[in-house]
Amino acid sequence: NTWLTPHLARSYERMFELGFAHSVEVWHEGELAGGTYGVAMGGLFAAESMFHYIRDASKVALVALHRHLIARGYAIWDIQQLTSHTESLGARNIPRREYLQRLSVALQMQVAFGTRLQS
Repeated sequence: NTWLTPHLARSYERMFELGFAHSVEVWHEGELAGGTYGVAMGGLFAAESMFHYIRDASKVALVALHRHLIARGYAIWDIQQLTSHTESLGARNIPRREYLQRLSVALQMQVAFGTRLQS
């Protein structure tokens, strides 16, 4: 009863191997406490989901991801759904037309999430 099917998990594993999928993890005393993950293409990072085993650990991951994306020069961080927490980080809804214009530019950017360029 989850949307995270075996096929989707395998797809994300393959995207990770190709350098497109990334995760930000929060660890506490050697145990995974929470995190977030998504896909990077050009100057776009599309966040897919977040999770936590310890309260607010996913929020810590979002703050770390936010700082990382700014430092790396990403043009769009698509969070899919605006929340009060993401709004406090500067997120906002934009009209579809504006999003598509920004996306067109972002996908042409040479931006690296880690050591490999996303193109």
